[in-house]
Amino acid sequence: MSPCGKRSFNGVVRWYHDTMTKNLTIRLPDDLAADAEALARVEGQSLNETVKQSLIEAVERRRNNPKFKARLAKIIKEDRELLERLAK
Repeated sequence: MSPCGKRSFNGVVRWYHDTMTKNLTIRLPDDLAADAEALARVEGQSLNETVKQSLIEAVERRRNNPKFKARLAKIIKEDRELLERLAK
C-alpha cells in the first residue's frame, strides 16, 4: 500500500484514465435499477457510465443552485470553527 492507502506496484499508485477511482456499491429499488438499465441501453453505454454521468449532472446542478451554495457555505463555516477549536 502507498502512504495514501491506495494499492501500489513498485511504489507507483494505480491510476485509471489519469484519475484515481473509487468503487461504490449502491442499493437501488428494483424499478429505479430497471430504469437506469433501460437508460444505459438506449444511450448505448454501460450502466456504470450512465450512473456516473447522472451524478456528474446532479453535482453540476447543485453547484449552480444558490440555496445549495448557501447551505454549503454554512457547513464550511461550522467545520472551520470546529477545526480551529480542536487546533487550540
